[in-house]
Amino acid sequence: MIDHNRKEAREDIDHIFKDLLPIQGMPERPEQIALSHRMLEAMQGGGIALCDAGTGIGKTYAYLVAGVVFHGLRPSRPILISTSSIALQKAVRDEYLPFLSTVLIADGMIAEPIQAVIRKGKSHYVCDQRLERRLGQLDLRKKNWRAGNALLFLREKLDMDEAPRLSSYDREQVCVPKVCDCGREDCRYRTFLDSCDGGQYPFQICNHNLLLADAIHRGTGRQPILPDSLAIIIDEAHKLPETARHMFGVTLRAEDIQGLIHDLRREKYLLAADALADTSRLFLRKLERPRNPDRRFSEYARLLVAPNRALTVVQKQVNPLLSPSTRRRLEKLASTVALFSEGHPDMVFYLAEDARDTVMLCATVADLTAQLQSTLWSQPRPIVLTSGTLAVGSDFRRFREEAGLLEDSRVTESVSLSPFDYRENCLLYAPQFPSGQKNEMYYDKLANEIALLLDAACGHALVLFTSYAAMSAVKERLSEKDLVWPLFTLGRNAVHTTEQFKASPGSVLLATGAAWEGFDFPGDCVSLLVIPRLPFARPDALKEKERESFPNLHSFIRDIVVPEMQIKLKQGFGRAIRTETDTCVVAILDERSVPGQRYFEDVKAVLPDMRITDSLQEVEAFIRSVKGPDYFREGGKP
Repeated sequence: MIDHNRKEAREDIDHIFKDLLPIQGMPERPEQIALSHRMLEAMQGGGIALCDAGTGIGKTYAYLVAGVVFHGLRPSRPILISTSSIALQKAVRDEYLPFLSTVLIADGMIAEPIQAVIRKGKSHYVCDQRLERRLGQLDLRKKNWRAGNALLFLREKLDMDEAPRLSSYDREQVCVPKVCDCGREDCRYRTFLDSCDGGQYPFQICNHNLLLADAIHRGTGRQPILPDSLAIIIDEAHKLPETARHMFGVTLRAEDIQGLIHDLRREKYLLAADALADTSRLFLRKLERPRNPDRRFSEYARLLVAPNRALTVVQKQVNPLLSPSTRRRLEKLASTVALFSEGHPDMVFYLAEDARDTVMLCATVADLTAQLQSTLWSQPRPIVLTSGTLAVGSDFRRFREEAGLLEDSRVTESVSLSPFDYRENCLLYAPQFPSGQKNEMYYDKLANEIALLLDAACGHALVLFTSYAAMSAVKERLSEKDLVWPLFTLGRNAVHTTEQFKASPGSVLLATGAAWEGFDFPGDCVSLLVIPRLPFARPDALKEKERESFPNLHSFIRDIVVPEMQIKLKQGFGRAIRTETDTCVVAILDERSVPGQRYFEDVKAVLPDMRITDSLQEVEAFIRSVKGPDYFREGGKP
């Protein structure tokens, strides 16, 4: 790694960004360089840096360069990077750091490539002893050949996520157990941990869950999961509070109960399985339905009384006879169901949607900030948190409240503005659109307005809804119109749908949920972004609990509800312009967001400076001025 003293560190950053990377085709961005300097200063000073980085800044290279330079000062311990995205974890390991290594080696700044490793929880790695035991139990000639090959593949691969078609049951049977005590000298998992602890990997990458799990272990005096690090870099940091709510809480999904029923039947405890299935039938049926925002948590919890009793009986009768894995599953489910059925004064209970868009029950600690303060923020190491949506304008107050950093004196804040020219490349369409969302006539007008926008922009559109009900209502009406562009709806198979959308030039994608921040559509793919309603969060138990600390509803709305809407809107807007050459019309069809109305200034505060119009003719004129001839031939448009 780079060998220098602290005084030379800033010069190294300047040299990399101003001299080396431009040779490789990367433009020099003053904001990116300044951001990297601020990150390095936080690392050197042992502080906590909140870095809001606009689209196109290049924050990943900013913190990697700062990390490489800082590591050169103290090469004995690694830099830890946490991100919620699997794709970004792989990109940092397989693309960003190898490229940076090549550049720095060519210049003589380092002698060998920078090594990085992705760290995961135990359940992602294979236990050699359990694998051989499982293979010995099977007749591979009778087992599904793909599943059998997946097990054999694990003799060569430690990470089970790399094994194609590995069943969830086999995964559970061969993963590293909570207590790893096989004692094998050739244990690959232990060898892997030794390499991570031995200085082989100066950069170690994990997700927010593992970062928090390690912090919890450290905060409670247990054995750490990750090695002591020089610094922690938390990318996609806006997702940290939500992850913490899950980490410091409990969830109950339909698959949790169904999985135990399956295991009981597999182990021939049929009466126990039938008893749990019979008592859980109504509850499971309710979970599998799409979430209705008018349904309350209590409607689900009261259906757990009977399963709670059944689980108590099953535990007494068969618990000692079960296999270790099934016994652990039974004990965990029994305690979870009891919690949701009986309640707890220190927990907040609420409903959420899982990855399959079905309902799950959630419980989290009432005081999340105290938990984060006593675990993550109490660690004696510098921490850099970065994202494109940490601040509202230049105000970090909402994130600091959620994260438990409001009163922390070590915190510094910085906002790095996007280098993109939004006044030239983006147009905001904000018409005087009628209100009345619950009126059926509203959806007729909304669908008509979207159709007119599609005509003006020649398709190439993403429509971001705040609810599945609104999305379905508009889809039904658009489907009846003679649209010349393919129409897609983002449902459960999101990856397949987005691939279809990208592969169909000029097409239209209706989406909600994770699409507000989870997908990138560079180029002409999204040249029209439509937001029918401002993304205000639905009231839930967490919000009701937070509301109790405010003197009145108005102050709660201004301090909590509006900032959260602004951050969500900022995330949605980020789907429009992803590169310096992207051009897009952004249409907000909410009567509350137009000039002179209640939330216009709040909307304007979080969006870049751009031209605003209420004219469809200007929308069409803008599109025709920034798009080439091929754009208008896509999707069947003449």
